[in-house]
Amino acid sequence: MKKKQKLVLVGNGMAGVHCVEEILKHDPDMFEIMVIGSEPHPNYNRILLSAVLQGDTAIDKITINSLDWYKQHRIDLYTGETVVKIDHERRVIKTDKKRALPYDQLILATGSVPFLLPIPGSDKEGVLSFRTIEDCKRIIEVAEHHKKAVVIGGGLLGLEAARGLLHLGMEVNVVHLGGFIMERQLDETAARMLQAELEKQGMRFLLEKQTEEILGDERIERVRFKDGTTVEADLLVMAVGVRPNVYLAQESGIATNRAIIVNDYMETNIPNIYAVGECAEHHGMVYGLVKPLYDQATILAKNLCQVNSKGYQGSVLATQLKISGVDVFSIGEFQESTTTKSIKIYDEVNQSYKKLVFQEEKIVGAVLFGDTSDGVKLQSMILNKQDVSDIEKVTIFQSNPAKNSVSTMAATEIICNCNGVTKGGIIEAVHNYGCTTVEEVKACTKASGSCGGCKPLVSELLSSIHSDEFEEVKKEKQTMCACTSLTEDEVVHEMQMQKLSSVNEVMNAFNWKNKQGCSKCVPALTYYLGMINPEYEDMQETLFFNERMNATLQKDGKYFVVPQMYGGMTNAKQLRKIADVADKFDVSEIAITSEQRIHLIGLKKEELSKVWGELNMPLSSTYGNRVQNVKTCIGEHICQCAKHGSLQLSASLEKKLEFLMTPSRVKIGVSACLHNGAGSTTKDIGVIGTNRGWEIYVGGSSGRSVRDGQLFTVTETTEETIDLIVAFVQYYRETANYSERTWQWLQRVSLLHVREILFDLELREQLMDRLEEDTAVKKVPKDFAIYLK
Repeated sequence: MKKKQKLVLVGNGMAGVHCVEEILKHDPDMFEIMVIGSEPHPNYNRILLSAVLQGDTAIDKITINSLDWYKQHRIDLYTGETVVKIDHERRVIKTDKKRALPYDQLILATGSVPFLLPIPGSDKEGVLSFRTIEDCKRIIEVAEHHKKAVVIGGGLLGLEAARGLLHLGMEVNVVHLGGFIMERQLDETAARMLQAELEKQGMRFLLEKQTEEILGDERIERVRFKDGTTVEADLLVMAVGVRPNVYLAQESGIATNRAIIVNDYMETNIPNIYAVGECAEHHGMVYGLVKPLYDQATILAKNLCQVNSKGYQGSVLATQLKISGVDVFSIGEFQESTTTKSIKIYDEVNQSYKKLVFQEEKIVGAVLFGDTSDGVKLQSMILNKQDVSDIEKVTIFQSNPAKNSVSTMAATEIICNCNGVTKGGIIEAVHNYGCTTVEEVKACTKASGSCGGCKPLVSELLSSIHSDEFEEVKKEKQTMCACTSLTEDEVVHEMQMQKLSSVNEVMNAFNWKNKQGCSKCVPALTYYLGMINPEYEDMQETLFFNERMNATLQKDGKYFVVPQMYGGMTNAKQLRKIADVADKFDVSEIAITSEQRIHLIGLKKEELSKVWGELNMPLSSTYGNRVQNVKTCIGEHICQCAKHGSLQLSASLEKKLEFLMTPSRVKIGVSACLHNGAGSTTKDIGVIGTNRGWEIYVGGSSGRSVRDGQLFTVTETTEETIDLIVAFVQYYRETANYSERTWQWLQRVSLLHVREILFDLELREQLMDRLEEDTAVKKVPKDFAIYLK
């Protein structure tokens, strides 16, 4: 048994523990895990401390992972203990309790510490920060005996603290150095509107004030500002921001700037030491929101478990908040600049404000106040860099509340961005576990369990599910076939985990009811084994050996072979050779198909080796679930458009994709122009030449039930077109169920998801590399004589 590596996590916060959760998903037996946390608590949601202060929840309700969770996963947890030294040469960490722990891999998730203004009097009784459970308890205790509070900091944390103090019955003044509040999340108009709403609730604001001194004897009594004014206070909460906690890293020789410097894989400059979360600096950026920190944790987990990934590419920041009952939303670059233009709509009657910022025909930022129902749509448009040149800009705002409601979202759409929980996942939790409250949904799925911004959406979805109008139902578990109680996903996962290498091994390992299998599971298992191990297919007793040796069996026991003519093009020399072979072996039937291929029909098995030798040319093999020959259109009777480019594209695609096993037959059509002579819009993959470049359509069907394909994208070059189609085919091969057509697969995973994968250049290249490896295996010459005995 392979010896486990020792993994030490320094910091028991949200980002670090999320990384551990992801590691356990990838390989629960890879590491012996130790977690050291300075606070005397298991992992909890720091963001919800404001909810505790405001009386919306109890302290024990914000725990993310209980002590039982650590025990269940055999994780050694050391609470109330701080790491004081890292000896990276010996790979040992030391704590303030004289504990020494060796490590093979070390994660620094030390988070951040509150920034305390270095002003006279900051050490007086009644001056507190707002960062931990202990801070929260002290504030509640002080509020029981004192009534005048000052909060320094008009950002999100300061306003949340101020709202909590109002709830505790205190008079609250919010002091802010800037000219308007929440400048990191809102523009000035939205900030002014929010301030007005908060003032109605009893909050007071002192803007453009710089604190000079905290006055009083032992306890705070007043706060004085540099302009000479003062304000009474017997409690002061500093919420002016946080600093990355980098002291340990600096003392250990790890490179730091504002935070610990990491690359795209969250690696520091010291081998085997990583950083994640608020203490990490990636390409000059330090993030404090949950979504980017969880993204970092996910990438680091893949890196540690040796799972390929594109690395962390930074994040577009989005904020969905409910501040004292007021809904606000912002995303991206919402402040105007010399390179951007904006549209703003202000509704004074209904107290709503909407702003979009554009750059080069794309939305790059948005702010919503009051009515935030467009938030999900705008986030999708920004993250996908949607071109809006053909859209009347102001109509983006003309939302239909019913259309934007959660009831119209697809099951695959994300409800909780922080934890990647879809609408379908929540529906499934409700049906399986009877969830009736947001808290129960959070316990089952983690939706709304991090930043809490999606809580209104989760609540709306719950109301919809439990209404009489709700018609969506959870899909019943679909087993692979009647031979097993496992789904296809479960079978494939276990095949990989147990490294099974034959159909019989799979059936025995999973207690197949019918030991011979059936017509549904046997070909499916064969396909999956071929995907997991590309050489598997070539070990089967079939008459496909390589590009120059293959044939297809007919019902009468004879065979036919198909000389390959890439793109439907040939030459006189090739035609003469085919004719000579037909004469020599007395081929009685010769057919030309709609794909511009010649079939030599009626060959005997014992003749095949000689026929292959005489032809000595590439042969086409598209029988079964494979990528079919590309349909082209070369007839001048259709149109007079130039067709050379489309024929070359077809030939290039065939050379890239020939001989590939696929979940179902993949038909491709390439049309030179909009006359669409090859019927490209009703193929699994269709390409049409336009004056803008190549339009790529996917998910069409020309069978009994005709379906139009969806426009995937428009490319400018033939090279990009080939790359996208090759990556599309490989991603379909890797993620579709056996016999699942491309249109069914797209309905399940969503076209948007596939775009996100393939538009990422690094992921696209990885898919292309894996497909090239598979096709290389198919073209290795085999000794075919043993198959013909």
